Amino acid sequence: MTTELLISAGSIAQIKVYAEAGASAVLIGDSRFGARLPGSIAEADLMDAVACAHALGVKAYIAAGKLLRNHELSGLPDYLHAAAAAGADGVTFGDPAVWMAARDAAPGIALHWNVEMTGTNSAAAAFWAKRGVTRAVLARELNGEEIADFKRSGSIEVQVQVHGMTNIYHSQRNLLQSYMDYLGREASLVDLGPSEGRFLIEAERPDERLPVYEDADGTHVMSADDICLLEALPELLEAGIDSFYIEPLLKSEAYNIAVLRSYRHAIDAWHRDPAAYEFDEEWLEPIRALQDPGRELSFGFLYKEQVY
Repeated sequence: MTTELLISAGSIAQIKVYAEAGASAVLIGDSRFGARLPGSIAEADLMDAVACAHALGVKAYIAAGKLLRNHELSGLPDYLHAAAAAGADGVTFGDPAVWMAARDAAPGIALHWNVEMTGTNSAAAAFWAKRGVTRAVLARELNGEEIADFKRSGSIEVQVQVHGMTNIYHSQRNLLQSYMDYLGREASLVDLGPSEGRFLIEAERPDERLPVYEDADGTHVMSADDICLLEALPELLEAGIDSFYIEPLLKSEAYNIAVLRSYRHAIDAWHRDPAAYEFDEEWLEPIRALQDPGRELSFGFLYKEQVY
């Protein structure tokens, strides 16, 4: 089976565009329950959105991964029931409250454990696998050896982010000062207007801009560079990784389309003949052409030796 290529979509129109560009799955949902979505698809529209994805041969996963407060729990069963009734292929979650609600409101629906920065060991994934969870979304801080070991150690699907910016700080309140305090060093907030947005700039690294993304869920500080594992895909494919995720946040639709097409070329070429696979530098060119010159394309933590 071909490795899944997953991207978040913020509308039915975007589902169509991304499917045409090569996505084989989309993550969609209502912003009441999903964090950092590129657009909110209301609960009442999930049926149409999932049907659209399925008609295009694309899986549709429903986002329910935000940090939930008590007053938000009452709407959760109806949301999960709507996802199941729509025929969604799965629900992503981090909060155990979602798992508990799904047992009654959406029994049988696939659940994907996604706690982002803390999905670092296979024992935790095994805990959830015993409770019916079918996929673990790994932390971006794991290197290639750890990712491969995680896959070998468990009987659960594994999802890895292969492209885009990553979230490095989140608060449910507008706590930019709290992040600056957390750094323990001087930092300033720069607003470059609606076309470029707001950034944190640390005094020790003045050339790096950390995008600040704010929505109804609070403040999200994003990475200064973009992960790009296009050249490294064979290592992840050989490790048996089940799903590659592309983060579309704060990128243009044209950029995301270019990324999807390039990754689709690479994935398909590897699956056709792994032994004869060769990376084509031209796959990177459309991405580089649209890449923000102020944001480096990097391998993230893939080749970093972890020090414990």
